Amino acid sequence: MKMAMKDGQILIREADNVQFTIIKSWGKMKWSRQTQTLSGPADIELLNRLAGIVNLPPSIEAERQKLNAVMAAVDRERMNPNPVPLIDPPIKVKPFAHQVRGYNMALMVFGLAEPPKQEVAQ
Repeated sequence: MKMAMKDGQILIREADNVQFTIIKSWGKMKWSRQTQTLSGPADIELLNRLAGIVNLPPSIEAERQKLNAVMAAVDRERMNPNPVPLIDPPIKVKPFAHQVRGYNMALMVFGLAEPPKQEVAQ
């Protein structure tokens, strides 16, 4: 199986029958008869599923790990009892804690702020 990522899309070519059937059953990728490729969005769900059936190329694996790290940071922020804005919000009033959490999660998901490094418990 050959795999590439271009413009936020995963492209797969030369998948064997078993791989093709499994990937097609997910409903996340479309078959192009003209180019003989499967294509679909390079989202966290599809990348994790593909990693479960084949070894991903290094660049695609790096993207998968980055998306998983962002998801883990968003989950940590969701339960943060004392959130602090990652970037000062462009507002005049002091936001509530749930608003700061939502603001931080949006910044991380849209790639406007790097997820904070997770502290290692000792």
